[in-house]
Amino acid sequence: MTIALIAIAILVLLFLRVPVAFAILGPCAVYFMAEGYSPGLALKTVFDAVNSFPLLAVPLFIFVGVVANKLGIADRLFEFCLAALSRVRGNLAYVNVATSVGFSWMSGSALADAAGLGKVQVPAMVRAGYPFRFAAGLTGSSALISPVMPPSIPAVIFAAVATVSTGALFAASVIPAVLMALGLVVYIAIWVRKQPQLASEPFSAARLGRATLRVLGPLGAPIIILGGIIGGVFTPTEAAGIAGLYMIVIGLFMRSVTFKLLWDAAKETVFLCAGIMIIIGAAGMLGQVLARERVAIAVADWMTGLTDNPVVFLLLLNVILIVLGMIVEATAVILVTVPVLLPVALSFGIDPIHFGVVMILNLMIGLLTPPVGGVLYVLSSVTGRPVDEIFRGILPFLVPMVAVLLILTFFPDVSLFLPRLLGF
Repeated sequence: MTIALIAIAILVLLFLRVPVAFAILGPCAVYFMAEGYSPGLALKTVFDAVNSFPLLAVPLFIFVGVVANKLGIADRLFEFCLAALSRVRGNLAYVNVATSVGFSWMSGSALADAAGLGKVQVPAMVRAGYPFRFAAGLTGSSALISPVMPPSIPAVIFAAVATVSTGALFAASVIPAVLMALGLVVYIAIWVRKQPQLASEPFSAARLGRATLRVLGPLGAPIIILGGIIGGVFTPTEAAGIAGLYMIVIGLFMRSVTFKLLWDAAKETVFLCAGIMIIIGAAGMLGQVLARERVAIAVADWMTGLTDNPVVFLLLLNVILIVLGMIVEATAVILVTVPVLLPVALSFGIDPIHFGVVMILNLMIGLLTPPVGGVLYVLSSVTGRPVDEIFRGILPFLVPMVAVLLILTFFPDVSLFLPRLLGF
């Protein structure tokens, strides 16, 4: 009954548009006071949740993505992909996905991807004769590749909470991210066949050469991040710090780095990271409440009473997580549900790395769905169109996203193949 009242209080506060962190903190603080715990214990719980070395990678990866955005690297990737695919009919749609894949190696945030690439891709596609809804829907869907493909900020947070290897989780996320891109490409190929008005462009080797030279430097960042982590040279936190320094050096060579740019990037990083860290602290307090009320044991008993089949459990998990992702910020869901659901998953014999990939993809799909869907609001802001119109454009693209999710659910080896190959 206590947990039910806390859950109702949190949901009511969320529907009243109270920020997620404070919607969680309020009811939890009341619980601590009602149970006679000291305010000092509550504060210690919050600070302990944030005081984690692996979580230091979060602001550093955010900084890498923000600097890449401000240096115009998304524009360079867009130009390179357009030059390479100029002769393909419907090339701007394919370029949209290819650019997102390239940018995802530097940005672990779907919102940063949608903001940075949405300003370029949606207007370009509309000018070329693509319907606005198709352009916006594709841009929003391809933005989900960023938080799945490493360096993934949700993966860093999940690894810290679940105490699993970040490198293993990064490796497990590569094939699912590629499948997401392939799913979108298949959908585009089917759609383009019914659009005879879309034309290709003449291929120019000189244009491709110039565009290639402009992206060679920035593409060194993913080599540092993934190569360093998977090769065991760096920890994820160290790799993020070195990648941030590398982006600054690249900016100096591009003659684009100024003190104002770095200051603005630092401010934006602090702003974004502060929001995440407040949520992490609040979720730490909620985690204490759930632990004291023995919720994990109750959920485990309920789940094992429903089924003893791990696939059925994962299907139930998909439904629960997509619904939660629709109404609660992904970071909060990871922090609150992992301590409860991971032991249940382990009891079903599910690998924690596979569990993490499935959870992250579920929650990222929630970014495309109202009422909270962050990608919808970002695209609405950069395009000046209403959220409901953006969502109508995104609806068809949910089909390949859900298809990839089901593949991961039924075939765990899809995500576990690469970590096993690399010896994790």
